[in-house]
Amino acid sequence: MTDEATRETADGASGWRTATEAALYGPGGFYRRPEGPAGHFRTSVHASRLFAEAVAELLCRVDEALGRPEPLDFVDMGAGRGELVTGVLAALPADVAARARAYAVDLADRPPGLPDRITWLTEVPRTVTGLLFANEWLDNVPVDVAEVDPAGVHRLVHVLRDGTELLGERVWGADAEWLARWWPLGAEPGLRAEIGLPRDRAWASAVTSIQRGLAVAVDYAHTVAARPPFGTLTGFRAGRPTAPVPDGSCDITAHVALDACAALDPALRLPEPLLCTQRDALRALGLISARPPLTLASTHPAAYVRALATAGEAAELVAPGGLGDFGWLLQPVGVKDALL
Repeated sequence: MTDEATRETADGASGWRTATEAALYGPGGFYRRPEGPAGHFRTSVHASRLFAEAVAELLCRVDEALGRPEPLDFVDMGAGRGELVTGVLAALPADVAARARAYAVDLADRPPGLPDRITWLTEVPRTVTGLLFANEWLDNVPVDVAEVDPAGVHRLVHVLRDGTELLGERVWGADAEWLARWWPLGAEPGLRAEIGLPRDRAWASAVTSIQRGLAVAVDYAHTVAARPPFGTLTGFRAGRPTAPVPDGSCDITAHVALDACAALDPALRLPEPLLCTQRDALRALGLISARPPLTLASTHPAAYVRALATAGEAAELVAPGGLGDFGWLLQPVGVKDALL
């Protein structure tokens, strides 16, 4: 990123990365508000306890692959108010829970009432043996936005606090190299892209903290074969999409180029990562979304109603066009495969 993109211009504009960082995590920022993310949008964690139970099953598989270490680490990246890490601990078998060491990583303050056994951090633990799980974390790692100007030049987009955008300096250096490899824009004026290099670096840093185990990123995603021509930058407020305005009043997010994140430095000599949909991942972890048999309604009505509700929650987690289309990036470290 250029120096110009990281500071305000004379008119008060800055690159989207700088503006988003302040709007989400600065004093009074969106993610520091009392209601937390759950007050504005619904993730898989909020949709059903079944998601935390599936992650607990994955942690158990990692535990088995590692030979049941003590302690067994679970790291919840972008922990919000700790909903996922709390749900995973509650879903673990007693023998695994007794060895589990839980971390919640978030820039926001530790929420009140979080169990004492969960360590709250603002950065990844230095060493991890177990499972690092990043559910909708990378989409909130701030990125700059590039746009093609009328002359066909790729320029950084600057933004004022009220959301007004201005074209800034030419994209160059590592940012330009990233665009050329992962999101080639061409020369048509108005085409846009989010420059995902900060996310690649954030993911690489998270993965390199793992001594042995598995790192998983789950997010809205796209691949180089089907990048959206005008980018995906958007805002969310009170459960609805809205214009992205970097004043702290809304979430600011963009889909993740997970294939770029997966391309870690070959010098790390890591096993091949796995990219799949949430639908495939959750089904591989035992999630069943089929309706219960109607015969159960006549023999055990209460059990039928419970099973029907569970099936509805499972169906939402794997739904086409919704949560089921989320991308999962699984990076094993020191184990033979991605455990799915």
